[in-house]
Amino acid sequence: MSAVSIRLPDDVSTRLQDLAQRTGRSKTFYMIEAIREHLDDLEDLYLAEKRLIEVRAGRSEVHSLEDVERDLGLAN
Repeated sequence: MSAVSIRLPDDVSTRLQDLAQRTGRSKTFYMIEAIREHLDDLEDLYLAEKRLIEVRAGRSEVHSLEDVERDLGLAN
């Protein structure tokens, strides 16, 4: 595991310390969880933006939900 040093604003540091004390978990645990969650969101956003660029440039096909449901035999 790699070590990273960051400076936190006082209010964030206090909240993190309080949470760690109340739950018996380490501050590191919560920092890792927060980073993982945010990275997931950023990766999803990057992929969506890339896909939108491809669609707008005409380099990717778009299929409506209705078409997909019909093709899969899921339409009512």
